[in-house]
Amino acid sequence: MKRALLALLTFGFTLTIGGLATAQTVDPLPSWNNGKAKKSIIEFVVKVTKKGSPHFVPPSERIATFDNDGTLWAEQPMYLQFFFALDRVKALSSQHPEWKDKEPFVSLLKGDVKGALAGGEHAMLEIVMATHAGMTSDEFAQIVKDWLATAKHPGTKRPFTEMVYQPMLEVLTYLRANDFKSYIVSGGGIEFMRPWTEKVYGIPPEQVIGSSIKTKFELRDSNPVLVRLSELNFIDDKAGKPIGINQHIGRRPIAAFGNSDGDLEMLQWTAGGTGARFALIVHHTDGVREWAYDRKSHVGQLDKALDEAQTKGWIVVDMKKDWKVIYPPAKR
Repeated sequence: MKRALLALLTFGFTLTIGGLATAQTVDPLPSWNNGKAKKSIIEFVVKVTKKGSPHFVPPSERIATFDNDGTLWAEQPMYLQFFFALDRVKALSSQHPEWKDKEPFVSLLKGDVKGALAGGEHAMLEIVMATHAGMTSDEFAQIVKDWLATAKHPGTKRPFTEMVYQPMLEVLTYLRANDFKSYIVSGGGIEFMRPWTEKVYGIPPEQVIGSSIKTKFELRDSNPVLVRLSELNFIDDKAGKPIGINQHIGRRPIAAFGNSDGDLEMLQWTAGGTGARFALIVHHTDGVREWAYDRKSHVGQLDKALDEAQTKGWIVVDMKKDWKVIYPPAKR
């Protein structure tokens, strides 16, 4: 009887240990090919979360920042928020007869996007201001949600919220499981992103930092509202990113993820801190499954940051070689 009981206990103990071993060997990044990039991510997380390690970082200081366009979701053939702005121009054109004689709106209404963007950043800013202001913050959030419910990328025909990178979704999940707090730090509009980032990325609105326009408080029929104005408040790009991080978070990140020169200062700010640091650049090298672009791209130019990554030893992800898949399985 004692022998039988001992055998049963031994068998149970073996199963428990085997189960633990299996759990410990589950791949946290299954959409990544084995290589330097994947290995570096895992090694960094283990290093800063292992108690007793000289590199241990308390959970309160485990801050990671992610660019959005080109890092978490696609940005070609133009920033995805701009597709939203173009659709808003069409929807609002009947209320603005003056647009028929004013660029860049004349070109947009004719379907000539290239002509409309010939005016560069000034033209883009004018379009965004004209289409993103004049309503309350709640009204704007609902407009964004309604648009995302039906809008699709013209090239892939996938909903824009499915133009996200599966390998990066896994990084976000992996960091979350290890008590990291991840923030989006994007040049895109903060109020454009906040209505959907929690559902798509698991990142709540209070952890989204972006460019913004000014708002004012009003009472409308005794109801308090925030009204969006046609006036720029803050551009969260390039040198603005470390400033935005400092203003919104109050802690320097220990890990930063980007893909372009617009993220260079955020990567420098993160890597320049003391203790364990991690900086990663997503390099768009896959012209078959996505788009291949870097130094001369009109969107998401990666030039100076690529050179600095090589000099400083930052991790550069070769999308073609490092990622098994690009997007999540299409939803039906």
